[in-house]
Amino acid sequence: MSDIDRPSLRVESLMPLGKLDPGLREPDTPLDIREVGGLAATAESVGLDAVLVEETKDDPFQLLAVAAGPTDRIGLGTSVAMAFPRSPTVTAMSAWSLQKLSGGRFILGLGTQVRAHMTRRYGYDWHAPAPWMRDTVNAIRAVWNTWQTGEQLAFTSDHFDLDLMVPLFDPGPIEHPDIPIHVAAIGPNMCGVAGEVADGVRLHPVCTPHFIDSEMKPAVAKGAARSDRDPSTVEWCMKPLIGTAATEAELARVVDTVRARTAFYLSTPSYRRTFAAHDWLDLAEQASVLSRQQRWDELPDLVHDEMLHTVATIGTHDQIGGLLRERYAGRVDRIEFSIPIRGPEDAERFQQILTEVR
Repeated sequence: MSDIDRPSLRVESLMPLGKLDPGLREPDTPLDIREVGGLAATAESVGLDAVLVEETKDDPFQLLAVAAGPTDRIGLGTSVAMAFPRSPTVTAMSAWSLQKLSGGRFILGLGTQVRAHMTRRYGYDWHAPAPWMRDTVNAIRAVWNTWQTGEQLAFTSDHFDLDLMVPLFDPGPIEHPDIPIHVAAIGPNMCGVAGEVADGVRLHPVCTPHFIDSEMKPAVAKGAARSDRDPSTVEWCMKPLIGTAATEAELARVVDTVRARTAFYLSTPSYRRTFAAHDWLDLAEQASVLSRQQRWDELPDLVHDEMLHTVATIGTHDQIGGLLRERYAGRVDRIEFSIPIRGPEDAERFQQILTEVR
């Protein structure tokens, strides 16, 4: 295949580089807000297309404001910020400010939360998430349009009625007003919303290639048809579950961690549909029982090797670039991946992997 015909992949990463998704556990390498500027500069220097932050320990918009300062090329995105605990106008302002500060490099990734967190952690009433997300995205865009064009704010939906924007609270137009909005999705309803109103869809690590092709892509296309959109304009962003290390011996230890992560996903009811697509529903139900009984150490035993290598991409540093490309090129547009950068040798090795992935 010539370089012209070769599907491209953009590579982005959560900070700190090399972070492995921890499930519900504490991350092995926590992010220190005081180090974000340097981490973002390192990510830019090794050639990543974007750095991402999630909403766990720190405000994601503040983290990216710190990251914007020492960088001038790399993209900056939330993966993801919580959509529902914020007013659409508040989210619109945070994104507008970051877009100004970064010179047009910001991507607004939005996600939902489950009922318990919405009602007991955030103190909000619960609503069906897909219609709520549709109204949130459209409301944010309505606010941006008012700021950019000066048109009267007039947005009405089932969840929001917005019709007031006075000069004191209107930041006015910016140079790069078209801020991409990505929506995190797994199920058909949220995939449909992504296809209908979003610029991109952000996939959970548990989404296998088979699940993407057989269930997610048709759902996104169905949503796009509701808005007479071309589904190919929706950007697909994958956060793979990856196990990699420099040597086979080191990789063996990493695989144990990846198997435990897979077991956590297997036990979580909201991810069950992905395992059901591979005829592993019975194992998912067994995992849920063990989880409820707090028999955590037994969960990884349910993850057989076929499941492990279906859900996760596993290989040494010499192998992982080709494996990721084989699995995702032509299927998604962006993948999250990095290795820890502790010195020049790590930076050089990572740049080689980036070349192989792209």
